[in-house]
Amino acid sequence: MELFEQLSTRIKGQGKVLVFPEGEDARIQGAAVRLAASDLVKPILLGDQATIAATAAANHFDLSGVQVIDLTEYPQDAFDRMVNALVERRNGKTDAATAEKWLGDVNYFGTMMVYLGLADGLVSGAVHPTSDTVRPALQIIKTAQGSSRISGAFIMQRAEERYIFADAAINIDPDAATLAEIAIQSAHTAKTFGLEPQVAMLSFSTKGSAKAPQANKVIEATALAQQAAPTLAIDGELQFDAAFSKTVAAAKAPESSVAGHANVFVFPDLQSGNIGYKIAQRLGGFEAIGPILQGLAAPVADLSRGANEEDVYKVAIITAAQALEA
Repeated sequence: MELFEQLSTRIKGQGKVLVFPEGEDARIQGAAVRLAASDLVKPILLGDQATIAATAAANHFDLSGVQVIDLTEYPQDAFDRMVNALVERRNGKTDAATAEKWLGDVNYFGTMMVYLGLADGLVSGAVHPTSDTVRPALQIIKTAQGSSRISGAFIMQRAEERYIFADAAINIDPDAATLAEIAIQSAHTAKTFGLEPQVAMLSFSTKGSAKAPQANKVIEATALAQQAAPTLAIDGELQFDAAFSKTVAAAKAPESSVAGHANVFVFPDLQSGNIGYKIAQRLGGFEAIGPILQGLAAPVADLSRGANEEDVYKVAIITAAQALEA
């Protein structure tokens, strides 16, 4: 069964509520209508009521099954409780006046809805830059227990092939400890999407074939990840061909149980991860789904500003599936 068929079957009828801060956008509305009609998600659109209605009318969207919240019409007592909860959550770092200003922003308001349990997850980024989605999540939702940072993974899919590439979105030059945490987070992401993780810590070196600080970082990260999660299949340092090809693995890393079988690829830095997933996407014909934010206490999805309605629809399904695992 195709990935989104599997995920749709899993989330259908579960009543997961997702908030979409960019509710005035036609791409968001189109996806929300489809999600609600299929009973996959209960969508909440944030934005100006009149603008949302005008966009829906122009695109012939029936929003009768979609909740719409106009921040300017939100009940004052409920808004005041939200302000107080934000001040408490920030533990002295944010006063009431600042909290009130923040909550006038749809991304902060939506993030607080997730924190307060009014929504199970958030999908944003079709209009706003990544920082506008990630910053409120880090300030309010924060990292999950056992995580000290977040990372970004892509599901790479082509026909029956499915892999996880990380980190290709967040950490520019991760140290060994960060790489180890990314590896463990990515293994959990793989399990969420039906993969039994075989995690390869990638380098330009395989098992000592090259000597350099960059390779040493990956060697250290591998050891830290193996120590932190001894039940997971994690190995490195491995070149991509050794991680992917059984033939190359037999020659370069014959004692590795991961080499030649990897389905989760942890890149040593952001630039190689970003380049790698785009090569696979453009030259290899893989669909790149994501980025999926890993390590948060509740699911938040960061769309690309180039996303279309189908992208929004699929990312929402992924976010709802993550909410089931939370």
